[in-house]
Amino acid sequence: SKLQVIVGDVLKTDLPFFDVCVANLPFKISSPFVFKLLLHRPLFRCAIVMFQHEFAQRLVAKPGDKLYCRLSANVQLLARVSHLMKVGKNNFRPPPKVESSVVRIEPIIPPPPINYKEWNGLLHVLFGRKNRTLSASFRNKSVLELLHKNYIIHCSVNSIDVSNEFNIKDHVISILDEIGVLSKRPRNMSVDEFLQVLEAFNRGDIHFA
Repeated sequence: SKLQVIVGDVLKTDLPFFDVCVANLPFKISSPFVFKLLLHRPLFRCAIVMFQHEFAQRLVAKPGDKLYCRLSANVQLLARVSHLMKVGKNNFRPPPKVESSVVRIEPIIPPPPINYKEWNGLLHVLFGRKNRTLSASFRNKSVLELLHKNYIIHCSVNSIDVSNEFNIKDHVISILDEIGVLSKRPRNMSVDEFLQVLEAFNRGDIHFA
């Protein structure tokens, strides 16, 4: 009476309440599974999951690490992640082609009160070229076109007048300059710094979604 077996695709199944998750899953669904866990409500206490070693290293990578990427920042926004142990391929029969690692994931409670679409949009821009400075990334023509379109829509919806002399590039660069991040590179920036950038942009009516 205390065991419930659910048969189905874990990515398509509505998960019931759970406190702890222990999983060894197909490596190809690692990323969507992690975000399904972190977006599950109510939040769980912790998860112990085996991943491909390189994926696990990306989850726990810190600013400045070679493997630090958008995945690292997205997951670390929502959870504390720690590497528990590496599992060699010779521990399996037949042995797989890759090494594995076990990772502990603990959701941050409460989660940060931000618009996740905006956050993801910002990181998409920044990690598209993570070695570029923010100054260079936000001078990109396609990025400026997107931000200008969103700016006009935001101002229209909120009855904000837009000057004929308004220049989106000058506005964006001035926001970055004001918080002192023009010369920063995403590969070296922390989650808190990304949050600072997003907050500054939103104060200046710049949106990513």
